[in-house]
Amino acid sequence: MEIVLIAVSALFGMAVGSFLNVCIDRLPVDKSIVYPPSQCDGCQRRLSAKDLIPVFSYIALRGRCRYCGTPVPRRLLWVELATGLVFAFTFWYYGLTWDFAITVFYASLFLVLLVIDLEHGLILNKITYPAMAAALIIDIFWAKAGIVNGLIGGSIGFAFLLLPVLVYPRGMGWGDVKMAALIGLVTGFPLVLVALLMGVIGGGLVAAMLLLLKIKKRKDAIPFGPFLSLATIATLYWGQDILVWYLGLF
Repeated sequence: MEIVLIAVSALFGMAVGSFLNVCIDRLPVDKSIVYPPSQCDGCQRRLSAKDLIPVFSYIALRGRCRYCGTPVPRRLLWVELATGLVFAFTFWYYGLTWDFAITVFYASLFLVLLVIDLEHGLILNKITYPAMAAALIIDIFWAKAGIVNGLIGGSIGFAFLLLPVLVYPRGMGWGDVKMAALIGLVTGFPLVLVALLMGVIGGGLVAAMLLLLKIKKRKDAIPFGPFLSLATIATLYWGQDILVWYLGLF
């Protein structure tokens, strides 16, 4: 029975991933996420229900529009698969609980932030501000973070990246600072430190590797949001264990 419920969670997650793709496509260009209905970017033809079945339509059509053959971005498939895996894993991890619902909400949110920053180099206020408001409301009722720890975490997150922006504005944007504040509201104190430090370490290692392999040059911009997003998602599941392990080293 549990396997069936995990599979159902995965299917529901893939459907949510389809909606996340709509947000990723439309929010950076100031389009509505509810209208018009989905259409092919090539022939502008409205897509039918059979064209919009998450994951399965992409595979069946071999990643092309049914009507004109225009290639469909692979990112649509990866986001749907990733969201399905997140929902399935979170159900297995927490069961059908409020922890499950809140965790998949936050994971979906940070997936959107991750992909938009990766593709456009943007962390949108229209996402971070409403997400901060939602996180504050959740903190009031969700004991795992708590409103006090959430506010402390948000303040620490904001201050953590504020100094680098003030010292070297070209190296990091204000969007990263606002995102760090959001991460603090989501994870609370002290887990905000786990998320931020993992993001910094991960971003630094990848940046060093890209420079070493000459894939990027020293002056090329490398978005920081994806690393913060991945670190925050990991912290939602294993942040407390990571913190206990780290403190145990001392």
